[in-house]
Amino acid sequence: MRTVPIPVDVSKLAITCVKAPRPRVLNRDTGEIKTDKNGNTVYEVTVSVEDEFGRIELVKIGIAGEPPIKTGDAVNAVGLLGYVWEMAGKWGISYRASALLPLEEVASA
Repeated sequence: MRTVPIPVDVSKLAITCVKAPRPRVLNRDTGEIKTDKNGNTVYEVTVSVEDEFGRIELVKIGIAGEPPIKTGDAVNAVGLLGYVWEMAGKWGISYRASALLPLEEVASA
């Protein structure tokens, strides 16, 4: 089953890195690491996402290449897409971004 990516509007979300980026492991027995179609290592980052109503969820976001963020950083998720999946009667949403960048602090003038 092929899924259609759904763009996520991040303009009203506060995203914070809660677990440092790490390569996504495909097979724990062999240690095989996931790569994208261009051969880049796919990293997964666990973040907390808070919406405008104060609801918070933990999600994992996949990204090609190691993003320049660390635990505790406020994050800008560029090009965030959600993919709805279903397997054996269970379903969920996986997330992928084209970039995960630290939010720049805005200096007050």
